[in-house]
Amino acid sequence: MIQKSHDDRMLWAQFDSLEMGTGWDDTDILKPQIMVESVYGDSHPGSYHLNQMVEQAVYGVYEKGGKPAKYYATDICDGCAQGHDGMNVVLASREAIANMVEVHASAVPWDGIILSSSCDKSIPAHLKAAARMDVPTIFMPGGSMRPGPNMTTSLVAGDISLRQKRKDAITEQEVRDYKLTGCPSVGACTFLGTASTMQCMAEALGLTLPGAALVPATMRDILQYSRYAGRKIMELVEKNITPSQIMTPAAFRNAIIVHSAIGGSTNATIHLPSIARELGYDLPIELFDEINHQVPHLGNINPSGTQLTESFWFAGGVPMVQWMLRDMLDLDVMTVTGKTLGENLEDLQKDNWFDRNLGYLANYGLTRDQVIFPVEKAPEKGSVAILKGNIAPEGSVLKYSACAMNQREVVNAVARVFNSEEDAHDAVVENKINPGEVVIIRYEGPRGCGMPEMLMTTEAIVCDERINGSVALITDGRFSGATRGAAIGHVSPEAAAGGPIAFIEEGDLISYSVENRTINLTGIHGVPCSVEEATKVLEERSKAGIIPREPRKGFYKLYTDHALSAMKGAGLE
Repeated sequence: MIQKSHDDRMLWAQFDSLEMGTGWDDTDILKPQIMVESVYGDSHPGSYHLNQMVEQAVYGVYEKGGKPAKYYATDICDGCAQGHDGMNVVLASREAIANMVEVHASAVPWDGIILSSSCDKSIPAHLKAAARMDVPTIFMPGGSMRPGPNMTTSLVAGDISLRQKRKDAITEQEVRDYKLTGCPSVGACTFLGTASTMQCMAEALGLTLPGAALVPATMRDILQYSRYAGRKIMELVEKNITPSQIMTPAAFRNAIIVHSAIGGSTNATIHLPSIARELGYDLPIELFDEINHQVPHLGNINPSGTQLTESFWFAGGVPMVQWMLRDMLDLDVMTVTGKTLGENLEDLQKDNWFDRNLGYLANYGLTRDQVIFPVEKAPEKGSVAILKGNIAPEGSVLKYSACAMNQREVVNAVARVFNSEEDAHDAVVENKINPGEVVIIRYEGPRGCGMPEMLMTTEAIVCDERINGSVALITDGRFSGATRGAAIGHVSPEAAAGGPIAFIEEGDLISYSVENRTINLTGIHGVPCSVEEATKVLEERSKAGIIPREPRKGFYKLYTDHALSAMKGAGLE
């Protein structure tokens, strides 16, 4: 077995002494050493239970003759950051966590690494770090939260919060009832938001044990998977199978196919390119569009569908989608099992894994076909579109699977322009946005203010019967994976980088089309014109320059000074 830790320890005797001072004995220092790093902490339900998973992984490492050591760098929650400036550092936290794992994995010579997280930024952070270090690594996802009352998700908060801000629109009892039931257990929120999507992406990339993404976090299975991960890392160390052998260009293409099929979060179009960048790959945003034109949309999962992530796992989860689309996937890619994707799927089939959990679905009166559509019954191709035009020359992202048909094409809609989400949100709450208008929110990109998500505003729009279904939102910021409606984000170049979105004015006219993959300024102050004429106006307006940014400090300044375009993953240059 290749044991890097042994050779490096020989350089300095104090290393072994320090380890033995933390409870190791004189035989432990001779074993392969495994770092078990999680984002465990009191930060939110997705991290609160990871210590139990870590404990099982530790047992698995011991069983196979290794010596595990526990490390921690907890994450933060988008839900806790809604509505205040904390949201500005959420995407940046991905870089901070990745860097901290790099520090932990570099300062000590490890033979293998186990990483565990559940949610939006910590999962891509862990995958970025795994790619960067290229030490044998396995990722353990933290699974799904239980459903709320009447099969609801924590996103009932959108309606609750909007009515809280409007006089006499809600009772104190309604608010209290939601707070006591909105998040009934640990695990990632039970819609296919970014947290659940990135669990699926980790599995689709091959860095997670087959079927481990979105396991209900309160079921015994998640602890079993954790024990398996502890055992399996020892095999990866012995065979020296590293992330660069697993997360290949073919694996990323496989992951995008799964993303398209399940209707995953638009944030994957940021995270996957950023992970690929760590491996030296360019993952062009156009690849997402190419694949979404070809792949059937199979996942009937909230917010693009009606079912929850727990039911998706019962129906077969990521492996079932891969099995159904196996003719489209590269089945020869290596995975953390030490086997190929094709071999994994065959093993699951032989073990009756695909059917074993269908009885849990029956508890809810559901069948598999109601959660994962058969290929021949897929309602449409893909779920995400990349739109380009004079507003977004580099591109923008729309999750059309969560958007009504009547909002997939808009012609000459009046623009309502805001330089911050807070101002736009207030306008929605105060009934200042009219049906048929397009809300423009800018200076919210990576360099603008850290690329916060616009969930509070998108939820305010879709929870308002007066404007729901007729008002679109366009921003250089990003969205929650739970976002519904006509929400076009990641507009690039962003306003803070001098992108055209900075020069749209109140009353201008906006047109976009999912079918044509276009988004353009098509009118000036209410008067329609050609795209070419509008482009010239934007160029003329740009001479006035952009709004200066307020002074910043610390890590927030570091991130916003050096963040890449959203089309390149919004990492640090």
